[in-house]
Amino acid sequence: MGTHCIQVLWGTVLATAIGLWGVAAPVLAYDNPDLLPDHPTPVIDLARIFSDTQQARLEESLGKLEERTGWKLRVLTQYERTPGLAVREFWGLDERSLLVVADPRGGNLLNINVGDAYFAMMPRTYWVELQTRFGNQYYVKDHGEDGAILGALDAIEICLDRGGCQVVPGLPLEQWLWTFSTSVLGGLIAGFAAYPRKETETVAWAWLLLLSPLWAMLFGIFGIAPVVTRTEEWLPLIRNALGFLSGGAAAYLIAQATIGRRLQNKSNG
Repeated sequence: MGTHCIQVLWGTVLATAIGLWGVAAPVLAYDNPDLLPDHPTPVIDLARIFSDTQQARLEESLGKLEERTGWKLRVLTQYERTPGLAVREFWGLDERSLLVVADPRGGNLLNINVGDAYFAMMPRTYWVELQTRFGNQYYVKDHGEDGAILGALDAIEICLDRGGCQVVPGLPLEQWLWTFSTSVLGGLIAGFAAYPRKETETVAWAWLLLLSPLWAMLFGIFGIAPVVTRTEEWLPLIRNALGFLSGGAAAYLIAQATIGRRLQNKSNG
């Protein structure tokens, strides 16, 4: 579990670096209209990622989404063969259109071409996070290529129904582990800062306040904020809070029993 999560974190970092260049970048290098279907459809599955049933459901879902919101989502899967620039005219892609291209030959499965109007609701960082979360090789390995595409589309649909998002909804395991780790680290720093330096005090409030920018940032900004902005579940928040308190209590007791006792012995001597 630990090794897998570390691999996911490294994969996400590398994919993010690629994604900063790749999101909204042109991926259709040439024009090959012969590969286009002979009927209107929001999904062109040249790589055969979806089953017939999945494709029918996806076509129906994207059609209803467009009718309900006015936003156009299109999906192209390709492997060795691609219609290229021909999809622009076929689908009438404009500023309210979003094209998800899935190509398993690259390091990241997904490449997302975003119409300008979408950026008013979801910033560029949202699309980078979306592409790297669902398109990285570890997510694809666990959920399949079809699951990665459908997961990204579900996240987009949620945000369109909400009227926009600043971050991608949902809290994947590797991201929660990161928030939990920073919460525990913040607790360790707070606990170490709070151990008493004098016999007459129980908590060293001056030290605790002095180091508050550090432990508050680790716990609040990196431990709590990513959770509350991505999910409404209480369990991750409770776990992070318990991690912070446990780390603080452990650091407080250890520091009091070691460094604090030596300081008291010196003052008594």
